Formats: sequence, structure tokens, C-alpha cells
Amino acid sequence: MAGMTGRASLLRGLLLAAVLGTGSAGWTQQAQRPGGENAVPRVERVDSIEARVQGCATCHGWQGQGTADPYFPRIAGKPAGYLFNQLRAFHDGARRYAPMNYLLAYMTDDYLREMADWFAAQRPAYQEPTPPTVAPELLQRGRTLVQAGDPGRQLPACMACHGRNLTGMEPGIPGLVGLRPNYINAQLTRWRSGERRASAPDCMHRIAIRLEDPDIVAVAAWLGSLPAPSSQEPERRNTGRMPMACGSQP
Repeated sequence: MAGMTGRASLLRGLLLAAVLGTGSAGWTQQAQRPGGENAVPRVERVDSIEARVQGCATCHGWQGQGTADPYFPRIAGKPAGYLFNQLRAFHDGARRYAPMNYLLAYMTDDYLREMADWFAAQRPAYQEPTPPTVAPELLQRGRTLVQAGDPGRQLPACMACHGRNLTGMEPGIPGLVGLRPNYINAQLTRWRSGERRASAPDCMHRIAIRLEDPDIVAVAAWLGSLPAPSSQEPERRNTGRMPMACGSQP
């Protein structure tokens, strides 16, 4: 118990250092870099949610807008239910990435919900899309899979679940626009291998195992090349049926 208390105190100290700019030299320089994508505005109250989420800014941007690192995703504007599920998965170890697992290990569900609600409400501008580097025919393949799917392989269109504007669907499906190709590629590969999992029935795993490697490259390239949508709002769940049963979208 004493060890857990000590680790929790250390975690709180690291988070407080991130907020106040008094941590290690490297962290301080990133947090205070003027005009940079990681520049974090000072806050008046240390006990506010705006202060507490600044520990997320180095990787995800202070409003969740993302950074230049292609493997750290934009989280701003995603449905709060989806964000909470991911935070809970990192907290429990169901989703594995050591910095996130450690950062969230001692946080309560109430704290995680507050963080999810805050980032879900943010509407920062999208970063510039990633110019595609794949052959035109492969890019077209990605567009077809996203917009129409492949009925012959029982692959629904990405838009059928992630929304017509690919900004997600309430309460538990994330937006895909604004994500980098490297991140999308990595996540689809993890879904396919079973390294990333969701509540049963795990629809993303069922979809990913039907994707071949060129499909994943194509989908990632086309999604990453999309310009900012006219609206950042996730779609509301319509009354129609989902293409397949999905445990994250009851």
C-alpha cells in the first residue's frame, strides 16, 4: 500500500510539474515554447480542468488538436463516450501504451469522465492534411473502401459507422478525419492482430481481419489526405441499424 501511495504521489507531482512548468528541463521547454504547436497557455487556477489536462498537451496538443508526431492522434471533438472508453482501457491495461497506462493508472472514473467531456467539447482547427504518397489507384481503393466498403468481402463502408463526414457518431464511435496515415495504419494493424480490442462483439476486429495489407495502406492514405470537414460535430445515432453489431455502440 505504501508503494502505491508513493507512486500515486509521484504521478501527481509529474502532472503538477507539467501544469506549473517546473518539471524536467525537457518538459518545461516543450510546454513553454512560444508559438509552437505544444505551447500551453497559462491558467489561473491549478485546480481547474484546463490545468489538469495540460499533462496531455505534449502528445496531443493543449486542445487535443494533435501535434506533428504522426503517431499521437487528434482527440478533440471525439464523442465523450468514446474518449472515456479509451481512457478506461488504458487505465485497466486493456489497451497498452506504457506512458498512458502509467499516467491513468491511479485516476478515478469521475476524473476520466471529466477529461473525456473536456476534450469532446474542444473545437480547434484541423491540421493540414497529409499529402498522399501512394499510387493513384491505391488511393482510389482507399476511397472506395471508406465510402462504399466491399460487400463481396462483407466490409461495410467506414462512413456507415464513422459518419458521412467521418467526424464520428455519438455515443461511442470516433471521428477519422484529422488523423495521420501512420496512426490509422498502426491502429488497423493492431485491431487485426487482436492487440487492440473493444467490448464484444468487437466489430473493428471483425472488419480488420478482412483487410489485406494494401487495403490498410489505401484507407490510411485516403483518410489522412482529407481536408477539414465543414462541421466538426459527431453525428447523432440515427434510427437505422448499424452494418454489424458493435459492442462500443449499444
